[in-house]
Amino acid sequence: MVLEYNSVYDELVIFLASLSPRKVLAYKSSAKAQERVAILLDKNTSVGLTPDEKAEMERYMTVEHIVRLAKAKAIQKLNVHSL
Repeated sequence: MVLEYNSVYDELVIFLASLSPRKVLAYKSSAKAQERVAILLDKNTSVGLTPDEKAEMERYMTVEHIVRLAKAKAIQKLNVHSL
């Protein structure tokens, strides 16, 4: 099977999923990171975010998206090996 890389994000997803599917599935953000996202979300709904905070939130969202894709790939990998 030949994999095509569409972006650096795709490469990172495939790399993360190749490490250890069970470890990828167990990964979650630190309490500090989760707290920061909660603060940003709350501030966004109450008074709005500064441009720097918007950029920070976008980075968190990008990382979350990559982790979700890596977890999906890890699940696929585990399912293939269980057949």
